[in-house]
Amino acid sequence: MLSAPSLLTFDIFGTVVDWRRGLTESVRSHGVEMGDREFQAVIDWQARAESQAYQSYADILGESLVRVLRLDREASRAIAAGAGRWPLFPDSADGLRTLMRSAPCVAMTNSDQMHRRQVEDQLGFRMSGWICAEDVRCYKPAAEFWIAVGARRSVPFGPAWWHVSAYADYDLATAGRLGLTTVFVKRPHSIWGPSSLETADLRALATSLGRGS
Repeated sequence: MLSAPSLLTFDIFGTVVDWRRGLTESVRSHGVEMGDREFQAVIDWQARAESQAYQSYADILGESLVRVLRLDREASRAIAAGAGRWPLFPDSADGLRTLMRSAPCVAMTNSDQMHRRQVEDQLGFRMSGWICAEDVRCYKPAAEFWIAVGARRSVPFGPAWWHVSAYADYDLATAGRLGLTTVFVKRPHSIWGPSSLETADLRALATSLGRGS
Protein backbone atom coordinates (compact mmCIF):
# COMPACT_ATOMS: atom_id res chain seq x y z
CA MET A 1 0.00 0.00 0.00
CA LEU A 2 1.32 3.45 -0.93
CA SER A 3 2.11 6.01 1.75
CA ALA A 4 -0.14 9.06 1.82
CA PRO A 5 1.69 12.06 0.37
CA SER A 6 3.05 14.83 2.59
CA LEU A 7 4.41 16.61 -0.51
CA LEU A 8 3.49 16.39 -4.19
CA THR A 9 6.03 17.75 -6.68
CA PHE A 10 5.16 18.18 -10.33
CA ASP A 11 6.94 18.38 -13.60
CA ILE A 12 5.26 21.28 -15.41
CA PHE A 13 6.10 21.37 -19.12
CA GLY A 14 4.66 18.21 -20.63
CA THR A 15 2.76 17.16 -17.49
CA VAL A 16 0.71 20.24 -16.53
CA VAL A 17 1.34 22.37 -19.64
CA ASP A 18 0.83 20.85 -23.10
CA TRP A 19 4.23 21.94 -24.35
CA ARG A 20 4.10 20.03 -27.65
CA ARG A 21 0.86 21.74 -28.66
CA GLY A 22 2.05 25.08 -27.31
CA LEU A 23 5.38 25.00 -29.09
CA THR A 24 3.86 23.71 -32.33
CA GLU A 25 1.29 26.52 -32.39
CA SER A 26 3.89 29.13 -31.44
CA VAL A 27 6.31 28.29 -34.24
CA ARG A 28 3.44 27.94 -36.71
CA SER A 29 2.44 31.53 -35.93
CA HIS A 30 5.90 32.48 -37.26
CA GLY A 31 5.47 30.47 -40.46
CA VAL A 32 7.29 27.28 -39.39
CA GLU A 33 5.67 23.84 -39.33
CA MET A 34 6.93 21.37 -36.74
CA GLY A 35 6.10 17.67 -36.78
CA ASP A 36 6.94 15.00 -34.23
CA ARG A 37 10.46 14.51 -35.58
CA GLU A 38 11.27 18.21 -35.38
CA PHE A 39 9.76 18.48 -31.91
CA GLN A 40 11.92 15.62 -30.67
CA ALA A 41 14.99 17.20 -32.23
CA VAL A 42 14.27 20.43 -30.35
CA ILE A 43 13.90 18.52 -27.07
CA ASP A 44 17.11 16.56 -27.70
CA TRP A 45 19.00 19.80 -28.39
CA GLN A 46 17.70 21.26 -25.14
CA ALA A 47 18.70 18.16 -23.18
CA ARG A 48 22.28 18.45 -24.39
CA ALA A 49 22.38 22.14 -23.45
CA GLU A 50 20.90 21.46 -20.03
CA SER A 51 23.66 18.95 -19.25
CA GLN A 52 26.33 21.65 -19.68
CA ALA A 53 27.09 24.87 -17.79
CA TYR A 54 23.90 26.51 -16.51
CA GLN A 55 21.97 28.83 -18.84
CA SER A 56 18.42 30.03 -18.33
CA TYR A 57 15.70 27.87 -19.82
CA ALA A 58 14.48 30.79 -21.93
CA ASP A 59 17.95 31.06 -23.46
CA ILE A 60 18.12 27.32 -24.10
CA LEU A 61 14.63 27.15 -25.58
CA GLY A 62 15.20 30.17 -27.79
CA GLU A 63 18.53 28.88 -29.07
CA SER A 64 17.07 25.42 -29.77
CA LEU A 65 14.51 26.99 -32.10
CA VAL A 66 17.23 28.90 -33.93
CA ARG A 67 19.52 25.88 -34.28
CA VAL A 68 16.97 23.16 -35.07
CA LEU A 69 14.10 24.98 -36.80
CA ARG A 70 16.09 27.89 -38.25
CA LEU A 71 13.60 30.29 -36.70
CA ASP A 72 14.86 33.86 -36.50
CA ARG A 73 16.33 34.89 -33.16
CA GLU A 74 13.79 37.61 -32.33
CA ALA A 75 10.85 35.24 -32.80
CA SER A 76 12.64 32.50 -30.85
CA ARG A 77 13.22 34.80 -27.89
CA ALA A 78 9.59 35.90 -27.88
CA ILE A 79 8.38 32.28 -27.88
CA ALA A 80 10.74 31.36 -25.06
CA ALA A 81 9.70 34.32 -22.93
CA GLY A 82 6.03 33.33 -23.20
CA ALA A 83 6.31 29.56 -22.80
CA GLY A 84 4.25 29.64 -19.61
CA ARG A 85 1.26 30.77 -21.68
CA TRP A 86 1.21 27.53 -23.65
CA PRO A 87 -2.11 25.75 -23.03
CA LEU A 88 -2.72 23.61 -19.98
CA PHE A 89 -3.98 20.08 -20.35
CA PRO A 90 -7.77 20.14 -19.76
CA ASP A 91 -7.51 18.36 -16.39
CA SER A 92 -4.57 20.35 -14.99
CA ALA A 93 -6.31 23.21 -13.17
CA ASP A 94 -9.10 21.15 -11.59
CA GLY A 95 -6.77 18.28 -10.79
CA LEU A 96 -4.15 20.44 -9.10
CA ARG A 97 -6.72 22.47 -7.19
CA THR A 98 -8.19 19.25 -5.80
CA LEU A 99 -4.81 17.68 -5.06
CA MET A 100 -3.82 20.70 -3.00
CA ARG A 101 -6.42 19.56 -0.46
CA SER A 102 -4.32 16.40 0.06
CA ALA A 103 -0.83 17.87 0.34
CA PRO A 104 1.25 20.87 -0.77
CA CYS A 105 1.66 20.85 -4.55
CA VAL A 106 5.00 22.27 -5.65
CA ALA A 107 6.26 22.81 -9.18
CA MET A 108 9.65 21.23 -9.80
CA THR A 109 10.41 22.43 -13.28
CA ASN A 110 13.14 22.88 -15.87
CA SER A 111 12.04 26.47 -16.49
CA ASP A 112 12.51 30.01 -15.19
CA GLN A 113 10.79 32.07 -12.53
CA MET A 114 9.23 34.31 -15.17
CA HIS A 115 7.18 31.35 -16.39
CA ARG A 116 5.59 30.89 -12.96
CA ARG A 117 3.11 33.75 -13.20
CA GLN A 118 2.16 32.78 -16.75
CA VAL A 119 1.31 29.22 -15.71
CA GLU A 120 -0.43 30.24 -12.49
CA ASP A 121 -2.49 32.86 -14.32
CA GLN A 122 -3.84 30.02 -16.44
CA LEU A 123 -4.44 27.79 -13.42
CA GLY A 124 -6.31 30.57 -11.66
CA PHE A 125 -4.44 30.05 -8.38
CA ARG A 126 -0.93 29.85 -6.97
CA MET A 127 0.68 26.50 -6.38
CA SER A 128 2.21 25.78 -2.98
CA GLY A 129 5.62 26.57 -4.40
CA TRP A 130 7.60 26.90 -7.61
CA ILE A 131 11.18 25.63 -7.65
CA CYS A 132 12.81 25.84 -11.03
CA ALA A 133 16.15 25.39 -12.72
CA GLU A 134 16.82 29.11 -12.37
CA ASP A 135 16.65 28.72 -8.58
CA VAL A 136 18.84 25.64 -8.21
CA ARG A 137 21.14 26.31 -11.22
CA CYS A 138 20.81 22.83 -12.66
CA TYR A 139 18.31 20.78 -14.63
CA LYS A 140 16.48 17.52 -14.12
CA PRO A 141 17.34 14.65 -14.26
CA ALA A 142 20.27 15.69 -12.03
CA ALA A 143 19.81 14.38 -8.49
CA GLU A 144 21.07 17.75 -7.25
CA PHE A 145 17.71 19.24 -8.25
CA TRP A 146 15.83 16.90 -5.87
CA ILE A 147 18.42 17.49 -3.15
CA ALA A 148 17.83 21.24 -3.45
CA VAL A 149 14.05 20.84 -3.38
CA GLY A 150 14.21 18.61 -0.31
CA ALA A 151 16.35 21.18 1.48
CA ARG A 152 14.09 24.09 0.53
CA ARG A 153 10.93 22.27 1.60
CA SER A 154 12.54 20.55 4.62
CA VAL A 155 11.24 17.19 3.39
CA PRO A 156 13.36 14.02 3.55
CA PHE A 157 13.56 11.56 0.69
CA GLY A 158 11.03 8.80 1.16
CA PRO A 159 7.67 7.43 0.04
CA ALA A 160 5.68 10.33 1.57
CA TRP A 161 7.18 12.61 -1.09
CA TRP A 162 5.36 11.91 -4.36
CA HIS A 163 6.82 13.10 -7.65
CA VAL A 164 4.38 13.40 -10.58
CA SER A 165 5.53 13.47 -14.20
CA ALA A 166 4.86 12.24 -17.71
CA TYR A 167 8.59 11.56 -18.16
CA ALA A 168 10.56 8.64 -16.83
CA ASP A 169 13.80 9.90 -18.36
CA TYR A 170 13.78 13.44 -16.93
CA ASP A 171 11.96 12.74 -13.67
CA LEU A 172 10.75 9.37 -12.52
CA ALA A 173 13.96 7.37 -12.83
CA THR A 174 15.89 9.76 -10.57
CA ALA A 175 12.98 10.23 -8.16
CA GLY A 176 12.58 6.46 -7.84
CA ARG A 177 16.28 5.95 -7.11
CA LEU A 178 15.99 8.53 -4.32
CA GLY A 179 13.17 6.57 -2.69
CA LEU A 180 10.22 8.77 -3.67
CA THR A 181 6.78 7.52 -4.65
CA THR A 182 6.63 8.08 -8.41
CA VAL A 183 3.48 8.82 -10.39
CA PHE A 184 3.50 8.42 -14.16
CA VAL A 185 0.92 10.58 -15.98
CA LYS A 186 -0.10 9.37 -19.45
CA ARG A 187 0.27 12.32 -21.80
CA PRO A 188 0.51 12.47 -25.62
CA HIS A 189 4.29 12.90 -25.49
CA SER A 190 5.00 10.93 -22.32
CA ILE A 191 8.07 8.72 -21.87
CA TRP A 192 7.07 5.61 -19.95
CA GLY A 193 9.19 3.95 -17.29
CA PRO A 194 8.65 1.99 -14.07
CA SER A 195 6.73 3.93 -11.44
CA SER A 196 4.85 3.39 -8.19
CA LEU A 197 1.56 4.46 -9.74
CA GLU A 198 0.18 5.26 -13.19
CA THR A 199 -2.68 7.67 -13.80
CA ALA A 200 -4.63 8.87 -16.81
CA ASP A 201 -4.46 12.51 -15.72
CA LEU A 202 -4.41 14.76 -12.66
CA ARG A 203 -8.14 14.51 -12.04
CA ALA A 204 -7.81 10.73 -11.89
CA LEU A 205 -4.89 11.08 -9.47
CA ALA A 206 -7.02 13.27 -7.20
CA THR A 207 -9.79 10.66 -7.31
CA SER A 208 -7.34 7.90 -6.38
CA LEU A 209 -6.44 9.93 -3.27
CA GLY A 210 -10.08 10.22 -2.34
CA ARG A 211 -10.28 13.88 -3.32
CA GLY A 212 -12.16 13.64 -6.59
CA SER A 213 -15.80 14.43 -7.07
